[in-house]
Amino acid sequence: MCPSSGKFERSLPIELPPPKPGRNTSVFQALEQRRTTRAIRPDPLPLQTLSNLLWAAFGVNRQNGPFGMTGRTAASASNSQEIDVYVALADTTHLYDPLSHVLSPVAAGDLRASALTPGQPVGEVEAPVQLIYVVDLERLEQSSGFDEPGLRDPEVQKSYYYVDTGLIAANVYLFAAGERLATWFHNCDRQALAIRLALSSRQHVLFAQSVGHPQKRRDP
Repeated sequence: MCPSSGKFERSLPIELPPPKPGRNTSVFQALEQRRTTRAIRPDPLPLQTLSNLLWAAFGVNRQNGPFGMTGRTAASASNSQEIDVYVALADTTHLYDPLSHVLSPVAAGDLRASALTPGQPVGEVEAPVQLIYVVDLERLEQSSGFDEPGLRDPEVQKSYYYVDTGLIAANVYLFAAGERLATWFHNCDRQALAIRLALSSRQHVLFAQSVGHPQKRRDP
């Protein structure tokens, strides 16, 4: 199960087990079964499933990627890898470190309600995992990849980091479909999360994504 870390001051990084194949589902089958499911059970995900989920979302899939950096399971502008994935669990929110495949605690308490659309009834969604997508503009502008002017243009930046976030979210959708999990990509309380996560002025919360086991009823 996703471990409970107790009080935040005693929280330790969670070393995720190496990702390994789960169900034998083809890409075609995953695409066929891909859907948004809002009815999610609160049961925690096994640690191996969480490990596989995060690797599928934005993990390292090759050491020799573009521009001398590692490659990821989702593309990014000039391989800037400017999107960070925060993982809100029942008692602590962690930052996913793809290079070491570790979850580092960053905020105490349950932030999952703030990862929902403002005004959304909290009891309507009880997902055990909320993925929170945060852009680091500094990383985008200082990418070691192709140095194009658009990387420093605020409007062009938006187009890049929104697309890059969508690519990660799409990976999560396909993983969920292949593993018979439920997922839902949605808005969130950006201001509240930015404060609780102690983000810098160059970091911005974008969206969140619920993940867990589906209820018996599934959305069409």
